[in-house]
Amino acid sequence: MLVNCLGLSIFFAGCLTVMSQTYQFMKENSYVDRWAREFVAKMTLEEKIGQMVQVDLLAIKDKTDITRYGIGSVLSGGDSDPSDISPKGWAETVDELQSYALKTRLGIPLLYGIDAVHGHNNVDGAVIFPHNIGLGATRNSKLAEKAARVTAIEMSATGIRWTFAPAVIVARDERWGRTYESYSEDPEVVGKLGGAAIRGFQTKNLKNRTAVLACAKHYLGDGGTLGGVDQGDTVCDEATLRRLFLVPYVHAVQAGVGSIMVSYSSWNGVKMHMNKYLLTDVLKGEIGFKGFLITDWAAIEQLPGDFKQQIEASVNAGLDMFMIPHGATHPAGYVRFIQLLKELVAEGRVPMSRIDDAVIRILRVKKELGLWERPFADRALLPKVGCAAHRDVARQCVRESLVLLKNDGGVLPLKRKGMRICVVGQVADDLGVQCGGWTVAWQGKTGKVINGGTTILEGMRQVGGKDYQIVYDPVGTNLPPSDVVVVVLGELPYAEGKGDRKDLRLVERDVQLVREAKKTGASVVLILICGRPLILGEVNDLCDAILVAWLPGTEGAGVADVLFGKFAPRGRLPFSWPRDMDQIPINVGDERYEPLYSYGYGLTYPHK
Repeated sequence: MLVNCLGLSIFFAGCLTVMSQTYQFMKENSYVDRWAREFVAKMTLEEKIGQMVQVDLLAIKDKTDITRYGIGSVLSGGDSDPSDISPKGWAETVDELQSYALKTRLGIPLLYGIDAVHGHNNVDGAVIFPHNIGLGATRNSKLAEKAARVTAIEMSATGIRWTFAPAVIVARDERWGRTYESYSEDPEVVGKLGGAAIRGFQTKNLKNRTAVLACAKHYLGDGGTLGGVDQGDTVCDEATLRRLFLVPYVHAVQAGVGSIMVSYSSWNGVKMHMNKYLLTDVLKGEIGFKGFLITDWAAIEQLPGDFKQQIEASVNAGLDMFMIPHGATHPAGYVRFIQLLKELVAEGRVPMSRIDDAVIRILRVKKELGLWERPFADRALLPKVGCAAHRDVARQCVRESLVLLKNDGGVLPLKRKGMRICVVGQVADDLGVQCGGWTVAWQGKTGKVINGGTTILEGMRQVGGKDYQIVYDPVGTNLPPSDVVVVVLGELPYAEGKGDRKDLRLVERDVQLVREAKKTGASVVLILICGRPLILGEVNDLCDAILVAWLPGTEGAGVADVLFGKFAPRGRLPFSWPRDMDQIPINVGDERYEPLYSYGYGLTYPHK
């Protein structure tokens, strides 16, 4: 690989400064290292391997398997929910599983993980924050930390102490279905906001009552795959890989992140889950990561060879915990994993030192989390899930994330009392579309997916009150005389590869809705609900004002706050906005950089 030696020497000089500040909680509690090593010395090989296993909730048909195999972790994948998804229902599920872990010979507590990526998003009634792309538009590290802090409190109420967040993705191609999980195309912005989120989740002391373990993901280069294809191949030299994609992980380690998830993607054809150089030499060695590495969902099954060879390659590369979504009897299930890893150790193909290192890392984090002292859900926190104070933080996030792209004639804010406003578009009154993917279901859903919150339409009626005449026409077929037509368009929910798109142009029915609004002679305001920049085409010229709301979550009233001038728009584009598909991918620094709206662009206006 081509390496820019001068660039790398400068990079690592910076890393040394960062490393002097890393893992303060580890350094201040060095006794935990000694404790973990002494504890591991008491463990059998079977007990050690059990700690390296994470099983999906729905894969556990016999809960006594947690005790029998000494399973160290359980997760709920995107669609792996209990039958009762209320906060109390989640707490009861997690506590029951924890009780089986505490029955093992050594009583090692279970660490439960979930994708709480924009709030505790699989829990009914929880507050749902804007996805990361919206937080990236705020450039507000303190606000990102607040959002994570709220999420951690709501998680603690349910007994789930590990979130697979934040995504410190640097998305470089808008066609990728995970673009909205990225704060920005700029590695420094991603690093700063990701570090802030880690501090919000973990606090200064992981033993805090409401601290949860963060997980930076997905290491490394997942946002740079060719064509924006999910789980694809990032093709570049090492200097580019480090400059664009490694920087956020330096920030994450500086913030003390306790776990990192490895990417499905490849670098120059080599799957990340078997890349010992990047996992062990760079991340654990050069950068000094002291936590543990977790695989993605069944990710090692994408490696060459049979299941045993896949386990061998990934463990020796530096993976510490293995996410196994399959049941006990599956050929790649958790029982088979345990059996095969035992064989690999016996055959000398995986050294015991590698097993011990993995388990020490896992137990060290469990000890830091205080799981022995507080293994169960903190039921006293249940009333805080979805509380007004938490919704206020989310509403602030929405307000600050909005990016005003256009405001001809000062049509915004909507300030004249008595103004006739017609709201058009089905997504104006759809909470599920506002929230996007990773909300109750992995792919998200349309409609009333979760209790609590307000849609944009509800928020406009709430904030505008009796001072405005607001009517709603979801399909826009017979628009009444109005002063302003507010057209709300949006992408339907999606997640991961199912959101990959080759064409980012607005669909024809949405363009036609804007055309119909323009025919009325009223001012046209477009609100875009989207997980990435979209090709506007003629819509850019048809509208008097364009406000990008991204995927704002449950607090649609935050959009109304800005529309009616209660707060001024202050968001700035976290991604360059392309003119047409021929420009994609487009990023600052490109040889030819002529976007429709440049990275960092955003208008404002005075507020009341």
